[in-house]
Amino acid sequence: MGAVLDVAISTLLSPIILFFALGMVAAILRSQMSVPEAIAKGLAIYLMMAIGLKGGVEMSKNPLTTDVILVLVAGIILSFVIPAISFVLLRITTKLDRIDAAATAAHYGSISIVTFVAATEAVRLSGLDSGGHLVAVAALMETPAIITALFLASRGEAQRAKPVAGSERGELVREVFLNASIVVLVGALAIGWIAGEEGTASVQPFFVDLFQGVLCLFLLDMGLSAGRGLRQGWRQLSIPTVGFGLYMPLISAGIAAAIASVLNMPAGDAALLITLSASASYIAVPAAMRLALPEAKPSIYLTLSLGVTFPFNVTIGIPIYIYLALLVTGQG
Repeated sequence: MGAVLDVAISTLLSPIILFFALGMVAAILRSQMSVPEAIAKGLAIYLMMAIGLKGGVEMSKNPLTTDVILVLVAGIILSFVIPAISFVLLRITTKLDRIDAAATAAHYGSISIVTFVAATEAVRLSGLDSGGHLVAVAALMETPAIITALFLASRGEAQRAKPVAGSERGELVREVFLNASIVVLVGALAIGWIAGEEGTASVQPFFVDLFQGVLCLFLLDMGLSAGRGLRQGWRQLSIPTVGFGLYMPLISAGIAAAIASVLNMPAGDAALLITLSASASYIAVPAAMRLALPEAKPSIYLTLSLGVTFPFNVTIGIPIYIYLALLVTGQG
């Protein structure tokens, strides 16, 4: 218990979490503080490039082993299974209809790249090492959750009230497979893998030395977004629905921890896989749901993922996931 408290305190008192809290409190109190949208998008691209490059460089140092392939496959399986579990729990415990439940479930099978970035930093501060292939796992866990959600939404319905036209279907495919986060993340991963440590040495000052400062600014903006979401969308969320946003990450974390134990993953890698499984998307999946399930309510799925689960994960969840990883790897 002492170990998890130490991790929790160090995480909660880190500048990145404190800036997130500042933004969230400011938004709830209706402060006029804001980060221009163009700058926020630029910060997001920078973070994904930095994480992708780092992961690619780490992967270039080691061959693609069976253990790495198993972790990649595990990530894909988790992204298919977790939305199905989420859907069943939402239908049993809340009054959400099939469409809203499926759209919400998709967010919990996909991943939050910002939560992953925060967890990567927390793992480093905890003195644990992690492999670059976890960046590839993050990229692979985006799409399966969306596919599962679309299947769950249409299952049992003979005909959708508003079918997706051919052009819209093509746009959906592009959104799922070619959304900006996937393109930048996978592209930077490939560049880092090809160039290696020596080839990327010249850009290390930009992508390494400035990383934490940029992350603080980005999380300030995310705190503002989360606070606004809670302030504006809380009326759409019942107590059981809010409860789902808090307990579902822990269920997903438990499933991922069991898989990490079976695969004998190192503690740092296990912590990141657990965090990926416990996170909820609020970028790629909402965009896909707007196209595929336009009748689903963003005030429910977006407020839940961004306003409830994201703050929980970056403040309380990540220390729990690191401690869980230490337990299942025998280091706790």
